Order: sequence, then structure tokens, then C-alpha cells
Amino acid sequence: MTAVADTSPLAALVILLRALKLPTMARHADDVAQLAEREGWNFVRYLHHLVELEVHERRRRRIERNLRTSELPADKTLAMLNRSRLPARVAKMLPSLCDGAFVERGDNLLAFGLPGRGKTHVVCAIGHELIKRGYRVLFVATYALVQRLLAAKRDLRLEEELATLDGFDAVILDDIGYVQQNREEMEVLFTFLAERYERRTVMITSNLVFSEWDRIFKDPMTTAAAIDRLVHHSVILEMTGSSIRIEQAQAGRTNDGGNEPNHTDTVTTATDNPISGAAPTAPGPTATTTTATTTTPTTTTERPSTTNTPATPTTTPTTTHSIPGSAPTAPGLATAADQPSNKGASTNDRKQQIKQRVQQRRTEADGEM
Repeated sequence: MTAVADTSPLAALVILLRALKLPTMARHADDVAQLAEREGWNFVRYLHHLVELEVHERRRRRIERNLRTSELPADKTLAMLNRSRLPARVAKMLPSLCDGAFVERGDNLLAFGLPGRGKTHVVCAIGHELIKRGYRVLFVATYALVQRLLAAKRDLRLEEELATLDGFDAVILDDIGYVQQNREEMEVLFTFLAERYERRTVMITSNLVFSEWDRIFKDPMTTAAAIDRLVHHSVILEMTGSSIRIEQAQAGRTNDGGNEPNHTDTVTTATDNPISGAAPTAPGPTATTTTATTTTPTTTTERPSTTNTPATPTTTPTTTHSIPGSAPTAPGLATAADQPSNKGASTNDRKQQIKQRVQQRRTEADGEM
């Protein structure tokens, strides 16, 4: 006290404020005193201003601390929520839920819907708003909470763990029903819900309707007791509509690649979509039509089709020779056996030449043997 008395009144006031653990008042005491002198404030107004600064700073630090301990996803806030996608009833109830009146009453909040309907985002956005209003909130996956309670039970400190959880005004259990529970896990989960009944708020998201909750608690009596406690004082949100995740994925593919890919596209061959430098496709068997005239015979060969459909030979009243499996003839040319000489050679000469070639080939074959 002697050290305080030896200093100036303002310096002594700062020391006393720090001793009382009022750091904000101590930090701003000098600045506010100068402002009070300029503005002509009385002592009451000066003190009120200092206390107000201390209260606001403590509230800000408490919100930051509660936000860190809540483990809420940072991106699932009310500002990031697309309210136009919410069902009309949910959008209408959202402002009153963010005020936190249901937490004061100890009511529960249950959000049901298929995956991707925004259940988690809605309850997390409400959780962020509750923290801004001074409430303590904990976000935890259901399976993680169950394992946490099981570990506490094995260490004989289940009551201590339940008391720690009781310090939160609202506990968000995300995705209840996704993981099948065995009997021991079911028991600790039911104990947690029964402990908070009519005292503390539980906020639950689930893709299972109540009629399917026997998958969670296994026993019909336990299931009925759990549902009865949750529904007794509760607000139920039904999240309907299409999946937000699927729509976002489709929009992402559209933005990355231009148009959304068409799943009805058919596979084309080289003849349907020609590519420069691609290997040519071998044509199928062709039909050769020979027309005899009094002068020079002409030969018409059907060209291979450039599409996938087989070539259809032209029908004429002349004789058609088709040899299955034979090599295709170049367009506009006839084989040696079918095309007569265009130099006026007689048919007998051609037959003679063919006989000579056959005889020569037989002779060569005999020599090889």
C-alpha cells in the first residue's frame, strides 16, 4: 500500500485495477481520463465507460475461447448458408433458433434428411450463432462421443466425463445412426441422452427416421425410451430437396470443362470420325460385276463404303462373280482370269495362255518334289 500511496492517483488506480484482474480497465484508464477531462465527464460516467470496455473485452475473449473449444467447422456459418435451398418451414424457424430460446428451455433440436441435404450445415450455423450469444456449444461426431464415453467408463470416470459435457449448453451429435452400435456403446449413448434430459440441449443430425432407430439402440425398449426423451421437448427440422453435394460436383465439372459431359455419346470408328494420319481400315469383300459387250468388255467394281454399314453391290441384269474370302480388287481393275485382253486377243488365245501357266506351275512343283 505504501508503493501505491507514493505514486500519482492515476498510476495508483492502474495498479489497483490490475490487482483486481481488470486488465482492460487498467490499459485504458489514462486515455479515458484524458477524454473525460476534454468532454467534461463526471466521475460516474468515467467509471461507467471503463467498466463497459472491460465487459466488452471479456465477452469477446469468451466468444473466441468458446469457439475454439466448440470444434465447430469454421466454414459452416450462417453467412455461408444458402437459405434459398432450405425448406420453407426451416427457413422460417431459423431466426428464432439462432436466438437461443430453445437452449434456455433445455429443448432438443433434431434434423432429419437424406445425405447431402444440409443438415450439418444448418445445425452448425445455429451453433455459431449460439456462441455469439454467450452459449457454450460442442460439435462432435456421434461415434467419437461414444468412444470418448467408453474410454471414460473403462477408466471408471464416466461420471466425471458426463459432468464435463454438462458444462456445454448444447452438444451437437452429428450423423447419429451411420455407425452401428454394439450393446456397450448403446448403453453409454443412452446414458448421455438420459443425463441431459430436460436440463441441457442436444442437437442431432440423422439420416434415419425414428422407425429405424432400432439399428442404433438394438433393444426395442431402449429405442423407445431414447426417442421419448428426445422428442418430449424438441424442435424437429425435416431437410428435404436434392443433394447439395451432387449439384456442387456437377457445377464444378461444368466450370472446369465447359459443358457438362453427355453420357449418351456413342463410340465412333475411324470411318465415322476420320483422323489425319490414322491407319486406314481394311475394306470388306467386294463384288465384281463383269459386263460383256460386242467390242470391249467393261468391268464395274463396287467401291468400299466409307461408313460402318456393309457395301451393297449394284444389281444389274449381267452375270456377277463373288468369291468369298478373296482379296479385294483395286477399283477399276479386273483380275487376270476375268479381264480379257484389250489388244484384240481372242478367247482361244487366252485359254491357251492360262493352260500354259498351269502346266508351267505343275512342272515347277514336280521339280521341287
